Order: sequence, then structure tokens, then C-alpha cells
Amino acid sequence: MKRHYSEQLADLKETVLRMGGLVEQMTHRAVQALVERKAKLFDDVRAMETQVNQLHIDIDEICLEIIALRQPTAKDLRFITAAMKINTDMERIGDQAINITESAEPLLSVPLLKPLIDIPRMAEIAKGMLKNALDAFVNGDDALAAVTIKRDDEVDQLKDQVFRELLTYMMADPGTIPRAMALILVSRHLERIADHATNICEDVIFMVQGKDVRHQGPLA
Repeated sequence: MKRHYSEQLADLKETVLRMGGLVEQMTHRAVQALVERKAKLFDDVRAMETQVNQLHIDIDEICLEIIALRQPTAKDLRFITAAMKINTDMERIGDQAINITESAEPLLSVPLLKPLIDIPRMAEIAKGMLKNALDAFVNGDDALAAVTIKRDDEVDQLKDQVFRELLTYMMADPGTIPRAMALILVSRHLERIADHATNICEDVIFMVQGKDVRHQGPLA
């Protein structure tokens, strides 16, 4: 009986990781398609969304089954609750990757407004935050979660930098506005991905410590 219960928890953890790997790939390929101007990669992102949506359902079902049949308490209950909340954030990360695709795809048919430097950097940080957040979840590492939360400021700063730079292009030449706005939207979607990774880290801290750190400002 106990062995079967532990297998259910292990299956939940593995499924969360699989979904996390997919949304990380969606983010990577959406930005890669923009940088390398490869429309085929946008199709890959859309195909992966179908898998992510199914995993979103699967994870909730696994969690509800464990709660209903096992009536977990204390640490196990916090783990399962965290998994359900993380599941929602990961699905939304997948949605943001689709949003990046929709904003960036029209840019492939027109000349680049400027070399892409900050947006790929934002994507790398956001993907790194997601990876660390999932590692923290799997390993119950609240210290890694706390460190990862602090990286959100880097993404926010880069988003502001992208906006300021593109604003100068739009002010100098109104003809650049559609391309500039598309890039601004991409940067905003990446910022939201980093926000969702932050949410996952906050859930990990609650899972480990039983402490709600949302809305409390920077962690010490």
C-alpha cells in the first residue's frame, strides 16, 4: 500500500517535470524562430501546446485522485497542492509561448528593426528561472527557489530597456511602429513567463516551509 502511494507521488513529480520541459522548449523555440527567422519552429511551438494542454488535465487528475484516495496530510498535502498550482503556472507559460509566436511571426516577413540582443537574453533568464524552479520543486530546495525569485528583477530591467530603445525608433520614424510594438509585446510575454516561474518558486517555499511568501516584497 505504502509503496503504491509513493509510486503515485513519483509519477506526479515526473509528469510535472515532463510538462515543465515542454513549456521550456516552447519558450526556447518561439524566440529561436524569431532570432533565426525560421517559421517552421513556430509550428513546433503550436504542436507542443497540444501536449501541454493534455498534461495540464492529467496532472490535475493525478492530484485529485491522490487526495481522494489517500487523504494526504502535512508535507505530502503541501506537495500535491503545490503541484496543482505549479501545473496552472506552467500551462500559462505555454500560453505565453503561443503569444510570443503570434506576436513574432509577422516579423519574419519584414526586415529586422534592430539586432536582437535583449530579447534572447530575457528568454535565457526566463528559461533558467523555470528550470531552477522545477529543480527546486523536485528536490524540495527552498534556498534555490528564493535565489531564483531574485532573478525576476533582471527580466523586468531588460523589458524596460527594450521598451525605451524601441520607443526611440517609433518617435524617430512612425513607420517602425508595427515592428517595434511586436517586439515590445514579445518582451512583455517573456516577462510574464518569468513571473510564472517566480510563482512556482513561491509555491516551492510554501511546500517546504509551510510559509506563504507571496506579496511580501523581496526575500532576504
